[in-house]
Amino acid sequence: RFIAKPCAINLGIQDSGPHRAQPNAILEKVFTSITKSPDGKRLEGLSKQLDWDVRKIQRWFRHRRNQDKPTTLTKFCESMWRFTFYLSIFFYGIRFLWTAPWFWDTRQCWYNYPFQPLTSRLYYYYILELAFYWSLMFSQFTDIKRKDFLIMFVHHLATIGLITFSYMNNMVRVGTLVLCLHDASDFLLEAAKLANYAKYQRLCDAFFMLFGVVFIVTRLGIYPFWILNTTLFESWELIGPYPSWWLFNGLLVTLQVLHIIWSYLIIRTASKALVRGKVSKDDRSDVESSSEEEDVTSNSTKGIFSTSSNGSNRLNGHVAGSQWTGE
Repeated sequence: RFIAKPCAINLGIQDSGPHRAQPNAILEKVFTSITKSPDGKRLEGLSKQLDWDVRKIQRWFRHRRNQDKPTTLTKFCESMWRFTFYLSIFFYGIRFLWTAPWFWDTRQCWYNYPFQPLTSRLYYYYILELAFYWSLMFSQFTDIKRKDFLIMFVHHLATIGLITFSYMNNMVRVGTLVLCLHDASDFLLEAAKLANYAKYQRLCDAFFMLFGVVFIVTRLGIYPFWILNTTLFESWELIGPYPSWWLFNGLLVTLQVLHIIWSYLIIRTASKALVRGKVSKDDRSDVESSSEEEDVTSNSTKGIFSTSSNGSNRLNGHVAGSQWTGE
């Protein structure tokens, strides 16, 4: 409210929502009580009842659906909050881990386990991360529902489960490595969103490309060959198959599967942008254009991120479809 909003206004982002639907009691009753997306038969009936063209009724329902969506200013403020958190917690983690012996030698994660001290800095690192991911879990149900809702729900569950489980079992050393690794790319995605909302397309594309490189290197390179290597093999060698070994590694492998899916979608989106200079609209997004021109087929929006005519971002989260999708 006091930082992000003034920044957005200075960048020319207006606190104006999408085009509002023309007041109509009959259509409003259908929208609120029956359906938000009427089929062809119902459209024909409403057309005869109101003496309106079917396309005009379709446009009304599209405008009515869009007017409940958050404004670009609201989205900018939310992304700026996430950007601030991810950037701050990443540098906190790097500063903390730089002097930690297990950052340079992952076998240190298992020496003298489970009798390893829990320092105050490590404790606060864990608590802050856990609180943030719980907030993402709850806010997912109030945000715009996306087609990757289930994937993100599984991701948040696995993350919360890993943080809680590793803390309860004092596996905090390897846990800090996992947390820091995941934070390395998240703030770049939020930076790309901020640039997109502010209509700095080249900066947005640059942040997206950088995000894609960092994401793939950390999630497909460092994570399996550094993190999974120590949890699957080094832990087995040094402390043996402890009772919770299967559950702990099962959650970590679940994250790796999600990393592979997202990396594939990142590469597909980036390749389209590089080859054609533009990408198709976000298949994941449920945000619809409020412009009347969207009734006919239009050219794909240029750039990595696609924005509807009312300024609503078609991205929130990670990736899905042919376009970027929230953590």
